[in-house]
Amino acid sequence: MFIQTEATPNPATLKFLPGRELNPGTAVDCPSPEAAAELSPLAERLFQIDGVVRVMIGRDAVSVTKAEDARWELLKLPIMGLLVEHLSRGHRVLHPAAETAAPVDDDSVGGRIRKLIETRVRPAVARDGGDIVFDRFDDGIVYLHMRGACAGCPSATLTLKNGVEAMLKTYVPEVVAVRQVP
Repeated sequence: MFIQTEATPNPATLKFLPGRELNPGTAVDCPSPEAAAELSPLAERLFQIDGVVRVMIGRDAVSVTKAEDARWELLKLPIMGLLVEHLSRGHRVLHPAAETAAPVDDDSVGGRIRKLIETRVRPAVARDGGDIVFDRFDDGIVYLHMRGACAGCPSATLTLKNGVEAMLKTYVPEVVAVRQVP
């Protein structure tokens, strides 16, 4: 198995591509070892590597975020080795509880926003190792979670305002603004 890496707009996050599907559902974000214990045996193991502070498992990539003082030159090889070993042995990537069902189609404002995020926004940010998840629509404001490479990315605010907010306002006139939630 050959693992490729790709830089993301967030210099603290690197995308690892094993060349196979890892997660057919919604991206799974593990911002801590505790979250990883509930969601993914693979992420749990990655957190054991000193310097790994966040793991997100998408359809065909694992986005790993390093600690501020960690160096990619020292982290890449252990991460790739762990990925090769874990995947080639056929170990589970996700715990069954982390496998989510497809969203229900609905014509409400929130449903239309969710559909746009699922079909237009998420695929675009996934290419950069990130993910954006709809939280809620309240009084004209769309609240979104930034995950993976998007979490803590220097250009996340620009992406939200110039990209996501502009698109949502165009297709859903009820949208006034977009805000990030932790």
